[in-house]
Amino acid sequence: MPNVKMTQHLFRYFPQLANRTITVPAGSVADIVRAINEMAPGFTDYVLDEQGALRRHVNLSINDSLVIDKKTLSDCVPDDGTVYIFQALSGG
Repeated sequence: MPNVKMTQHLFRYFPQLANRTITVPAGSVADIVRAINEMAPGFTDYVLDEQGALRRHVNLSINDSLVIDKKTLSDCVPDDGTVYIFQALSGG
């Protein structure tokens, strides 16, 4: 089962995810995000926009590669993969 890791600031909004190993069934990135939302209701509202696409200032990667499909989240996550969820840095 894939592992999910995320930046510490997300635990402020979703404390039920803190201090635990997050594992979810393999599938698409959309499946992974839905599984996390089941553990922490409201998670999808934080990382996805109204159309279900990844918000502009959120990045996801599978192992060492950024997710390509940010609109439908169809990238596949292998059973031994790790999904990283983090805020994109922006500004000047």
